[in-house]
Amino acid sequence: MARTVDDVNVGNLLRGWRKLRGVSQLELALKADSSARHISFIETGRSTPSRSMVLHLAEHLDVPVRDRNSLLVAAGYAPSYPETSLTAPAMSTLRTSLEQLLAAYEPFPALVMDGMYEVVSANRSVRLLLDGVAGHLLEPPMNAMRLTLHPDGLAPRIHNLGEWREHLLERMQRQAALRSSDALRGLYEEVAGYPAAAGRSHTGPDEGADGHGPVAHAYALPMRIEAGGRVLSFISTATTFNTPMDVTVSELAVETFLPADAETAAVLRAAG
Repeated sequence: MARTVDDVNVGNLLRGWRKLRGVSQLELALKADSSARHISFIETGRSTPSRSMVLHLAEHLDVPVRDRNSLLVAAGYAPSYPETSLTAPAMSTLRTSLEQLLAAYEPFPALVMDGMYEVVSANRSVRLLLDGVAGHLLEPPMNAMRLTLHPDGLAPRIHNLGEWREHLLERMQRQAALRSSDALRGLYEEVAGYPAAAGRSHTGPDEGADGHGPVAHAYALPMRIEAGGRVLSFISTATTFNTPMDVTVSELAVETFLPADAETAAVLRAAG
């Protein structure tokens, strides 16, 4: 959602989010228990919404927490959500909880990412996947998308790189649209420009971690990656916080890698 100086008023911003979500004024009015006339007046600047109305409309338009602050400022109100560094003392309980969560997931890999897919924490099991990755990709802030798709990263060892790359790019594109983020779009364009055919070619049925026998993955797309001389198969999940009250927390995601077959689980338990 490109913005100009003239766009930075609450009416234009709300109109932009409404159109981005593909919602009509009437549909938004029905969801927000308002009227299409009132929504129209807000968008054209004929009516100034209250603070609670701005937040109410933002909720129904699924506006990200960071951008809800922008809406409030544009309407003449103070931001409602703080943005606290994860290293701040106020975040110590959250940091401890996340570290405990990552440790409890071992021996399976798990990490925490921020809104730009930068890794803010990871458990020891992630190291198994990083063998052979170029040093420049491991320097902080380590970015999970660059790490995975860069030809100096995991890409050459991902046996189904074409499918996994498509999955990750679709995920990034969706997030960039939902959050109307120029920074995310820039990251998407960067990693989408990496060579698409850097992974191992694989045309046969999926094989287990021992390299023998087909493994069916009908329930989700696995990432099949070579590590320690074996092909491991993972299903990934992403977990976010419900009803976050801080911008930083709203953009955190816990990414876990669940073994997709018994052989992978056995290899990880033995390595742990």
